[in-house]
Amino acid sequence: MKQICVVGTGYVGLVTGTCFADLGNRVVCLDIDEGKVARLRRGELPIFEPGLEELVARNVAAGRLSFTTSYAEAVPDADYCFIAVPTPSGAEGEADLGYVRAAAATLALYLKDGAVIVNKSTVPIGTADRVDHIVERHLPAERRGSGPDGSFRFGVVSNPEFLREGAAVADFMKPDRVVLGATRRADAERVAELYASLKCPVLVTDPRTAEMIKYASNAFLATKISFINEVASICERLGADVRLVAEGMGRDARIGRAFLDAGLGWGGSCFPKDVKALAHMAALSGCHPQLLRTVIEINKDQRLKVIQKLRDALGGPDGSLEGQTVALLGLAFKPNTDDLREAPALEIAHLLLGEGVSLRAYDPVAMPGAQRLLPEVHFATDAYDCVAGADAAVIVTDWNEFKQLDLAALRRRMSRPVLVDGRNIYEPAAVRAAGFLYFPIGRGTPEVVK
Repeated sequence: MKQICVVGTGYVGLVTGTCFADLGNRVVCLDIDEGKVARLRRGELPIFEPGLEELVARNVAAGRLSFTTSYAEAVPDADYCFIAVPTPSGAEGEADLGYVRAAAATLALYLKDGAVIVNKSTVPIGTADRVDHIVERHLPAERRGSGPDGSFRFGVVSNPEFLREGAAVADFMKPDRVVLGATRRADAERVAELYASLKCPVLVTDPRTAEMIKYASNAFLATKISFINEVASICERLGADVRLVAEGMGRDARIGRAFLDAGLGWGGSCFPKDVKALAHMAALSGCHPQLLRTVIEINKDQRLKVIQKLRDALGGPDGSLEGQTVALLGLAFKPNTDDLREAPALEIAHLLLGEGVSLRAYDPVAMPGAQRLLPEVHFATDAYDCVAGADAAVIVTDWNEFKQLDLAALRRRMSRPVLVDGRNIYEPAAVRAAGFLYFPIGRGTPEVVK
């Protein structure tokens, strides 16, 4: 049984700590947010993630998982200290390392000889070196020279996460790969021992390469999404169906089908900030990241397409949406999560409110957070209640329950039969048979509004 401290109890930290505990380790999850720690101790999770609540309860009951706000309690016995704190975007798209620096400096005060610090947060290239220097500077004088050979030893390893929200537990337990970056291979091998029972490929690199693997991976996936959305716009103009185009492309093993779903673009905590951060790092280093900038621009344009489709369907002679009622089905940036960070629904909601639209909304799990962010919106009890009296409904998040809706019943509750399918979850013939004017993304010639 290894002793592990995980600093940060967000999506990455809580999943990482809980899963390591489930693998048989003793894990203390540390967070400076006293309210969050108190909730976790009561068994209340601050996030929605399928399977995680049961996993937390099982490992707390087994005595392998605990929560604290105290570095003095969590760190001195830890063989491994994972840093899994936020790295939010700054004003120019740069990653803010304030939380990482603070964690590293405080860890140094309590770190035991021989411990390994593991960067799990997504951090700019070179952060492992910075963490090493911060810890060296903040080691108490009495701890220096305390090792068996007269020196205090610690390691720093970059171990980027590749967890998808909504499938994070499964991704941790069955990873495609584990990436470890270290200046000393022995440090990387020690961290690799934690993953040994998962029997997955382990790639050992230098720290900067490991950090870049994370950014490059997310930027490439975001690029695939923006690419298919660009193709969707062309499909609409030329009368082709982007879903079949993506199917045909995806059967090529060199391309693959994943992340080729046209829609409202990417959001969440990772893609937006990571693509911006990589573009920022590239520009500072003298490169010209024109592809990354275009990927960001295309993604932003996808939100505007919803507004244009609603104008086409509902707008008066001047295209105004003033006084119309629109129902948003889905608020989280993707299904199986309550995460609203960079969610397309929030931007679409603000744009529509600015147009003078009356907004109704429903999401299976994300409404508590959305109510704080969108006080002007009426939140419904279910999808059918949401569309009652609406002039148009917009599918924003592709929750499975929306795919099973009775379209005829949905139509009967609406004032006007306009459905904008921002995730292409329906077959056009079925929607039109239910009496709707149907506006998908990139699926042939647009509806003609009479």
